[in-house]
Amino acid sequence: MAVRKKKDEKLSEVNINKVIDLLAAEKPITKKEACEILHIAYNTTRLSKIISDHNETVEHRARRKAQNKGKGVTELEKKSIVKYYLEGSNVSDIAKALYRSPAFIKAVIERMGVPQKLPDTDYKGIKEAMIPESCVAEEFEEGERVWSAQGNCIAVVKREITKSHNFEKHGSKCYLLWEIEMAECESPYFGFMKDAGYNAPRLAYNIGSLKHLQEYL
Repeated sequence: MAVRKKKDEKLSEVNINKVIDLLAAEKPITKKEACEILHIAYNTTRLSKIISDHNETVEHRARRKAQNKGKGVTELEKKSIVKYYLEGSNVSDIAKALYRSPAFIKAVIERMGVPQKLPDTDYKGIKEAMIPESCVAEEFEEGERVWSAQGNCIAVVKREITKSHNFEKHGSKCYLLWEIEMAECESPYFGFMKDAGYNAPRLAYNIGSLKHLQEYL
């Protein structure tokens, strides 16, 4: 059972685990301190419910993971992995959602030729990222969903801008991409937004085709 939370409450699994460990420590924290760590109002009944629901979720995940152990990936799982991953979910989150191990998810991603999303803090890795062989293409179509190596994200081709970006100098066509930072978000100014992001000019050799994954998108 997922733990319900209100705005500003810190009820991530990591934080709840931290509270559970501190409550069980040799010198345990008080329940009032536990509530403060979770940013919830002091309420011992709700604190107990949060911990109970969290433990139930962890136990359920462990049972489902054990049931899936040794089983090959299903077509439905492939679709979910590609969708979640290309929308920005990390390997650990996908593994939790599908009751699989992170190693299993990563192996499926690599086997399917899905571009590898790097940590946003890995500036050198993003700058030098190579397009997987299965994603290499020289031309792209307007409206096509692609992978931007330099943007480290999914993007949509808006139009070709080769003439304004010196084809002879770069030896590659150039496209204006809409790079997607978040698949969905709630803006205080514009309300619910889908595919929030920004425009960026990219050379074709830094753009990855996702046509081989279309059946999973």
